[in-house]
Amino acid sequence: MRDFLSLAKERFSVRKYLNKAIEQEKIVKILEAARVAPTAANHQPFRIYVLKSGDALQTIRGITPCAFNAPVVLLMTYNVDEQWKNAQEPGIASGQEDVSIVAAHMMLEAWDLGIASCWVNAFPNSKVAEAFHIPEKERVVLLMPLGYADPAAVPSPKHTQFRSMDELVKEV
Repeated sequence: MRDFLSLAKERFSVRKYLNKAIEQEKIVKILEAARVAPTAANHQPFRIYVLKSGDALQTIRGITPCAFNAPVVLLMTYNVDEQWKNAQEPGIASGQEDVSIVAAHMMLEAWDLGIASCWVNAFPNSKVAEAFHIPEKERVVLLMPLGYADPAAVPSPKHTQFRSMDELVKEV
């Protein structure tokens, strides 16, 4: 069994997938990782739309090339009325952060199951919301293509380039 840090270092963003369906039990485990992810005050304002029908995939691929022909694309949103709001600082709320935490949990669970993913922000959010009839109270945050990595998929050259700890971490 590998440790968490090894799993986190192995995982990379995959942009080329095999034309192979993901087993339903693996999708369920990935979604369970989302369900148990921590969110602010456990409000769980996130929603996950699993795009896997032919029509849904054709629609998302018509909107952005960043679906990478994956057999499943997760569309992640949050409900603005359900997100935690900071009573001490108006305008500060947790929706986008909550979705980010949930997405990270799913990506790592997927990788542990042999399923690759990619975090995608390069798409027109409002167009995606319109195309998938996302409720007005929800904000589209990201897309996450999922699938079995094509053997030709390799990490970005920047995958193992890290800033020094001294640059990233400050003790006060």
